[in-house]
Amino acid sequence: MRLVLTGPEDAARSLLLGLVAIEGAPSDIRKSASGRSLVGENAGDGALLRTHVEAESARLGLDFAFVPTGARLGDYGLIALDMDSTLITIECIDEMADLYGVQSEVAALTAQAMRGEIADFKASLTARLALLAGAPTAILEQVYRERLELSPGATELLAAARRCGLKTLVVSGGFTYFLERLKARLALDFTLANELEEVGGHLSGRVLGPIVDARAKRAMLEATCGTLGLPPAKAIVIGDGANDLEMMGTAGVSVAYHAKPLVAERASQAIRHGGLDVLLEWFPEIE
Repeated sequence: MRLVLTGPEDAARSLLLGLVAIEGAPSDIRKSASGRSLVGENAGDGALLRTHVEAESARLGLDFAFVPTGARLGDYGLIALDMDSTLITIECIDEMADLYGVQSEVAALTAQAMRGEIADFKASLTARLALLAGAPTAILEQVYRERLELSPGATELLAAARRCGLKTLVVSGGFTYFLERLKARLALDFTLANELEEVGGHLSGRVLGPIVDARAKRAMLEATCGTLGLPPAKAIVIGDGANDLEMMGTAGVSVAYHAKPLVAERASQAIRHGGLDVLLEWFPEIE
């Protein structure tokens, strides 16, 4: 195994050197090809070592991952991401609510759903959308133009995925208005989201068709893998909320991105400090 530490080099080197007394400590330290990480080669993956690395990484502001030696991005065939708070920095529904004057009510429900405190995502989304009934559809364009930003490292990650032959999927409990624009902008291969119903230039407070919930996300991941002739073990899934857990649990690699504690605990890897391109430190294109 390799132990990859991404963040301040002095902190990473101190952590690695401090592991010498722990069973399974890396036997060699080198810089990654990008120079952004330190890599400890021939690391073990025992519980004591992992617990120590996790605690020290949190204290020092480092991202860490134990990954198989020699693993490359090209070993996989699909990279799938959630949209809101993963591919992009915002929760679109919260920004829409802010413009319509119901931000506090909607944001509270969003936070509960993301933490997994509201088990029924469909009920949560239905309640939030009802608060937006009557909002002018112009707020969608305003959110996209003025507030939507890609997460740090998103462009770099997607570009590397394309170079390595991976297909891209973004599957979201958010809305097609935003995702279709991102699909064209980022040349995404597959997408799925909820379509907002509009009546007379205003939002009705409902979506057209079934709501994209955790089960639908997993089904879309599995269907996309089927279309590509890939086993789910060849998929990398990145998400941040409880609604992503089912599809993350299906994938070969699951990455919690600046995620709620419930999600970080269940994912195989986590990015807590850096951008999405930290994943390229674990699974580089080439050495």
